[in-house]
Amino acid sequence: MSDTYRTISGPTEGLYKDKGSKFLAFAFPVSNEAEVKEHVERIKKEYFDARHHCYAYALGPNGETFRANDDGEPSGTAGRPIHGQIMSAGLTNVLVVVVRYFGGILLGTSGLIVAYKEATRDALSQAQVKECTVDRRYRIEFDYLSMNSVMKILKEYSMVPQNQQYDMACSLEVDLRLSLCDRMEKSFADLRNPNIVVSELK
Repeated sequence: MSDTYRTISGPTEGLYKDKGSKFLAFAFPVSNEAEVKEHVERIKKEYFDARHHCYAYALGPNGETFRANDDGEPSGTAGRPIHGQIMSAGLTNVLVVVVRYFGGILLGTSGLIVAYKEATRDALSQAQVKECTVDRRYRIEFDYLSMNSVMKILKEYSMVPQNQQYDMACSLEVDLRLSLCDRMEKSFADLRNPNIVVSELK
C-alpha cells in the first residue's frame, strides 16, 4: 500500500465559456470537511449573483471520502464531472467549486457535462502538484533517564517532537510516514525498556 498521495499546493482558478454562459472554477487544497464548507460558503457569498455554485471534493489518501453537488443543475451534469477531473488528475484533499453565470441559452446535458469538466480541468492544470506522505501519530511516554534512548531513535527516523513535556515523567508526540512505522516500533521494542511506552494516537 502506498503511503504517499498527490494534492495541490495552493488555490487556483479556471474558466470555460459556452453560448454566453461563464463557468468560473476555483480549486483549493483541503484537509477536512470543515474547510470544504468554509470555502463553499465564501464562494457563494462572493458570487451571490451567480445561478449555480456546484462543487466536488475528495479527501483521504485514496480520495475515499468524497461528495459531488449539482446545486440545481440536472443530476450528474456538474458535481460528477468535477469529481471525475479531480480523480483523473490523480489528486486528493482537493475541492473544486464551479460558479455558473447563465448566458440565456440552454446547453443541454452533454453541454453542461463538458462545461463543468473543462472549467475544472483548466483550474487544476494551473495548480502546482505536491506529493505528501500518509503519516501516523504516536505518543511516547518515558522517564527522564530514558531521554537519550528516545532522542536517538527520534533522530534515526527524522521525527520532530511535538507537544513535549519534560519532567521526571516525560512525554511527546511524533508523526511518522506509514512505511517506517513498523521499523520504528521495533526499534523501541528492542530497547526492552519498560519505562518507555509508545502508543499510536487515532
